[in-house]
Amino acid sequence: MAASDAWRVNFAWALIVLALGASPALAEDGYPNRPIRVIIPIPPGAAADILPRVVAEKLGTRWGQPLVIENRPGANSNIGAQAAAQASPDGYTLLATPPPPLVINQKLYANLGFDPNTFVPVTILAVVTNVLVANPKLPFSSLADMIAFAKANPGALRYASAGVGSSPHLAMEWLADLAGVRLTHVPYNGLAQALSDVTAGHVDMMFNNTFNVLPLLKDGKLKAMGVDSEKRLAELPDLPAIAEQFPGYVVTAWFAIVAPPATPPGIAEKLSRAISEIIREPDIAHRFRVLLAEPIGSTPEATAAFIQRERERWQRMVSAAAVKAN
Repeated sequence: MAASDAWRVNFAWALIVLALGASPALAEDGYPNRPIRVIIPIPPGAAADILPRVVAEKLGTRWGQPLVIENRPGANSNIGAQAAAQASPDGYTLLATPPPPLVINQKLYANLGFDPNTFVPVTILAVVTNVLVANPKLPFSSLADMIAFAKANPGALRYASAGVGSSPHLAMEWLADLAGVRLTHVPYNGLAQALSDVTAGHVDMMFNNTFNVLPLLKDGKLKAMGVDSEKRLAELPDLPAIAEQFPGYVVTAWFAIVAPPATPPGIAEKLSRAISEIIREPDIAHRFRVLLAEPIGSTPEATAAFIQRERERWQRMVSAAAVKAN
């Protein structure tokens, strides 16, 4: 090979190496240039579905690229989480999820089909409080009276949840363990049908988001016995926090956005900044307040630390409740 030919080959390889090395940065600089898919691993209608839709609509307008919502429920959110985990790590697929696939399910399932520790954290959208509600025809109206009834009638009270290992399931099992009572679990595929059946009296009680139950409480279609936050809610000032009777009982729900494993940090940071700015805008903050959700908007680093703390907390709860997935 002539010296001039060798120089051309080496120069060409240098350009290729330079291009490959620069491609992630270039991709981040041009991101996004096409629609983004947002997988929500639960059925439509609950707060965990509505909140990311609110943000997606605003972010799509800001960036000039639509964020397309895809509900992929099933297996305690594992189906949607697995789909997100297997997507290309280019920022064009995101997972907007409640706690189970990130911090609970690895303790429940031997084979998830994905590693929750490898998702790239983006941000925590919001935190919401749950209310313990019951059918109004039941012969008790307070937590203390419910516990007394459950002790006198072991296993007679049936409670609904969004499925085995869901946060409402674990919240109730933890409460039953603390109170020393035995309850019967009736799992559903999502909160909507579960709440409908509690209202109809097909099952007795459940934990559900404040936003979902407040209208039913006001109409007398449900009665409330406690909230799972550390303190009482402004919307229900006369309703005790369960922690008043069982100190340390705090089981608030939250919703996170994460990206597939190996997504470039620059893309996660760009998403985090944009989403955090959006949920602090007055109109979006108002919509969050209407949903009785506290907006968070954390950095990727803060999100990772939050998820780790929650993983330790929820997995202790799984162990205490002795819950196993089928």
